[in-house]
Amino acid sequence: MAYASTHSDLHATRPGLFTRTRAALARGFARWIEVNSRADRVAALQAKSDAELAALGLRRDDIVQYVFRDRMIF
Repeated sequence: MAYASTHSDLHATRPGLFTRTRAALARGFARWIEVNSRADRVAALQAKSDAELAALGLRRDDIVQYVFRDRMIF
């Protein structure tokens, strides 16, 4: 007598195409956000002295506006 089963544990251990695609998109989006983050640029400018900022033509109050100048409407 032969025994056959249609149940496989393969699907239980490996996520489906939709799950893998969604995870890949989420990782890509998170990476895009990290790359496009401007927080490090703001921090670098805030670490400068007032004299260094003045040499760049900036005041400490204008750092955020300067870094995001292409995204903000004044």
